[in-house]
Amino acid sequence: MPLGVLTLDIHIPYAHSLKEKRSVLQPLSARLRARFNVAVAELDHQDLWQRATLGVASISNSQALLESMFQQVLAEAEAILGNEVTNYSVQFF
Repeated sequence: MPLGVLTLDIHIPYAHSLKEKRSVLQPLSARLRARFNVAVAELDHQDLWQRATLGVASISNSQALLESMFQQVLAEAEAILGNEVTNYSVQFF
């Protein structure tokens, strides 16, 4: 039973406060949770205004299913944020 973690590095150039950063990350996190039934958490850079690292985790009975779902999650994040998603990685355990 594989567990997968998608890590998204995000750059928000127009954020000039933690409040502005939160106004970008909270709707994204809520949408990913609702649409894909995944766990979402900010993993790093909590104190920086223009940078964030989000972790998206899920468990399934098939690694192929997780890979497909993470591709959809990535596409959704890029559709919402555009070029603000600077990097991503996927790990399976």
